[in-house]
Amino acid sequence: MLLWGGNAVVTKASAGVIGAAEVAFWRWFIATLLLAPFVAPALLQHWAEVRGILGRQIVLGLLGSALFPTLMYVAAAHTSAINMGVIQALMPVMALGLAMVLFGQRFLPVVWLGALVSLVGVAVVVTGGNPFRLSKHGLNPGDATMLAATACFALYTTLMRKWRSAVPETVCLFLQALVASVVLVVPCLLAPGHGIDQRNLPIVLYAAGLASIAAPLLWMAGVARIGPARAANFFNGVPIVAATLAVLFLGERMTAAMLPGAALVIGGVMLAEHFTAPRD
Repeated sequence: MLLWGGNAVVTKASAGVIGAAEVAFWRWFIATLLLAPFVAPALLQHWAEVRGILGRQIVLGLLGSALFPTLMYVAAAHTSAINMGVIQALMPVMALGLAMVLFGQRFLPVVWLGALVSLVGVAVVVTGGNPFRLSKHGLNPGDATMLAATACFALYTTLMRKWRSAVPETVCLFLQALVASVVLVVPCLLAPGHGIDQRNLPIVLYAAGLASIAAPLLWMAGVARIGPARAANFFNGVPIVAATLAVLFLGERMTAAMLPGAALVIGGVMLAEHFTAPRD
């Protein structure tokens, strides 16, 4: 959670020093190169199974590795790292809604109460404590884009759970990184480029090594040890980490609305998860 919360801060720091399409491409291109030597033996060993799930991995790579981070980098130019972290915490609730729409899952009314509480919390944060402003002014472009990014990741998470296979998760991570690298080549070439320099190189390396490889692998290891239900609660720490690091390293200021808003978001998600997650 520290690495993913830190990624919100690093993403915000990327605004103005490297383009969204550039950093998204280099992030996954470097991650693919780093993963390749370690994943190659398992990829060859499971090649028959990989061929059967290749189409699904392309879809997952488009959603989770290409669209999600690219939209985050676009959002960073128009909103704060604190807002990005709080909005990202909606992901589990969005995933519940998608599971209902796509796969017909049914949940207790209290789950939707938790979802509603979380949505109110986000509205409090993005409107500075006055949710009624949304009816007049709507969301600012950065927060709206971050909501779209979170929806992409929620769909990615929902499909990933539905499409589980016998292929090792490290191989799936490599395939998704490869898909993102290929898809993002053209946007990277067409975008007005900054190029890699001493200002943005640390951002690219953090995103490629820590956010794209280390964090997912640590998450997989954590889920294997304590189970998905208990692990899901740790995701609620992302906005707390993001807010703390944004204040310390970016000089962002906490407003009076942010603390109660974040508490509503996290509380709502925990309430929803409590009544949906199986006991480990």
